Amino acid sequence: MSPSVNWMSDPEEHDYPAAENFLSLLVAPDEAAALARAMRSVSTEFHKAKDLLRASRLTLLDRENPHVRHDLAKIHDGRPLSPVLLVRGDLHSGRVLVIADGYHRVCASYHVDENTPIPCRIVDPARV
Repeated sequence: MSPSVNWMSDPEEHDYPAAENFLSLLVAPDEAAALARAMRSVSTEFHKAKDLLRASRLTLLDRENPHVRHDLAKIHDGRPLSPVLLVRGDLHSGRVLVIADGYHRVCASYHVDENTPIPCRIVDPARV
């Protein structure tokens, strides 16, 4: 029987600057900062690991990826993972979901169970 994935109720503090740093590669730094700030105040939603990968169009990282392996060890030890931070995609414009922080956690969760409900903080760039 595979272990279940435990989640923290809120993202870890260091996740927000990591998300902002990543987003600053995609948008202007001031917009990246605004998106990261907004992630602190939005409600948590739950989405399946398989759906997050599909919506982001990212490939599943292998179990042997060092970061995925680290998160899998946490899962097997029963330690909780931090929720993921996302920027909503837009079907009409073709913009995909952006996993601003937590890609490795999504992949580790998928390896345990692709239907794992993952807590997410999702911001919509049109509303920031």
